Amino acid sequence: MADTVREIERKYEADSTTRLPDLAGIDRVATVVEQGVEDLDALYYDTPDQRLTAAGITLRRRTGGRDAGWHLKLPAGPGEREEIRAPLSDVPPPELTSLVRARVLDRDLVPVVRLRTRRTVRELRDAAGAPLAEVAVDEVWAWPAGEAEKPGAAGVAGRTEARWREIEVELTGGGERDPGLLDEAERALAAVGVHPASAASKLARALEETGLRPARPEDRTAAVASGKRGAATRRKNFGEKESGKKGSGRKGSGKKGAGRRGTAGDLVLEYVREQLRVIVELDPAVRRDVPDSVHRMRVATRRLRSAFRSYTKVLDRGVTAPVGGELKWLAAELGVERDREVLTDRLVSAVADVPRTLRLGPVDARLRIWSERHRAESRDRVLATLDGDRYLALLKTLHALLEDPPLRPGAGRPAPEIAARAVLKDYRRLARRVRTALDAPAGQDRDVALHRARKAAKRTRYAAEAARPALGRPAKKFAKRVKRVQQLLGDHQDSVVARGALRELATQAQQAGEGGFTFGLLYGREEARAADRERELPRVWKKASRRKYRAALRP
Repeated sequence: MADTVREIERKYEADSTTRLPDLAGIDRVATVVEQGVEDLDALYYDTPDQRLTAAGITLRRRTGGRDAGWHLKLPAGPGEREEIRAPLSDVPPPELTSLVRARVLDRDLVPVVRLRTRRTVRELRDAAGAPLAEVAVDEVWAWPAGEAEKPGAAGVAGRTEARWREIEVELTGGGERDPGLLDEAERALAAVGVHPASAASKLARALEETGLRPARPEDRTAAVASGKRGAATRRKNFGEKESGKKGSGRKGSGKKGAGRRGTAGDLVLEYVREQLRVIVELDPAVRRDVPDSVHRMRVATRRLRSAFRSYTKVLDRGVTAPVGGELKWLAAELGVERDREVLTDRLVSAVADVPRTLRLGPVDARLRIWSERHRAESRDRVLATLDGDRYLALLKTLHALLEDPPLRPGAGRPAPEIAARAVLKDYRRLARRVRTALDAPAGQDRDVALHRARKAAKRTRYAAEAARPALGRPAKKFAKRVKRVQQLLGDHQDSVVARGALRELATQAQQAGEGGFTFGLLYGREEARAADRERELPRVWKKASRRKYRAALRP
């Protein structure tokens, strides 16, 4: 079983002459307590092309010290990382390697570099003796894995042993950890000439100083995140010069704002690149059941699919359609878990609003049993999806698509022109579906029509959001209006789904001899709620469909 801790620390350069200042008295620190010396031996793993390192992730097997074992560190914000720990074993444990599967894809994880550290630890404590932080002075030796058994042994040509000294200050105060203490410690260190480390981690410095970092790492995930390769390739494909083709990058700057000088290819591929980045980054969060992670990953999947369907003048539909089909599959698999989350929250809230005098029978217990059973099923399904070959193949396909995008002639056109056309095309589709829904007879036919309109609203909104760098504030305002239509239709659809679940719960309660009165009451309330949304739709749609919002999109 893996354990997780949040690591909040800062690193500083040091040498043999560096002396720590007296840190007693800074912030809430009352005493500094010597904790002795630890000898640590760590072997770092990565793919041969260092995909984990490129993503700021480290995987190591470490012996010595108080936390011997396997450690996987994932970025969690500026100066913070999630450290996930597993017991010592001979090979990287599956509970950790599964969390980086979306990064490494089908590459093997192999030993890359070995570090030995002699660590002198001091603990900063408050007046009550509670620990606040640790200050470690580290003497570090690093060399390529497998090339030497001990520091001082000769390395191979082009690769050398590295040795340096550094200082780490890490918060350890549990829930009371205050980054302000790190600021105070940094000022005290700066006063004696100690400055922040230039390398982000020991691993980064070890790779650099031992000559192990590739000169041009072929890391697909890094390429997806940075976008450097794609922009240059697209300019070459369009016959454009390097200069004068980049947008300003400013958000919300109006019709003359960000991206207006770029091409449609640049706009769409950057959007696709961003959604893939989100999917890959959220993969470990979904596996660890981090709140809202399934929803966010599903949204990125849907946005990516919508981009393929909306921007057919930029990307060849013959290539993207099969990929879109796989994205639809992934969104559906994630949707099982997400829909359960939304439905459970809705039903729990609905039950809480029922007066106790009307809660007949073990309603809360029945709902809890139903929810837990569905949660176990949906959770297993999501994990099986992420562990499957089909998901891995989809990620590889998306990376390949970005490396060699199937561009159409429209990709070389100005971004505002193509973006406006795509958004307005999706709007016309949405308008037709809303009119159909409003004309449909009440009941199942209208429910189906409203659901189809909801999906069209979502696609239109996503197209407008993708167009924001090119169209600026008008695209933002248009997306906001369409989002309101989508939310109203979404609440209506959630009511349709909730009624189906309430019917199931009432049947189960009836079969168990508990009675289904309360679930029937909730069913009636959901019917009334759906009717309210249907009455509100004409007014909300009238605002969203004003001609001025569409006119503002045209370049």
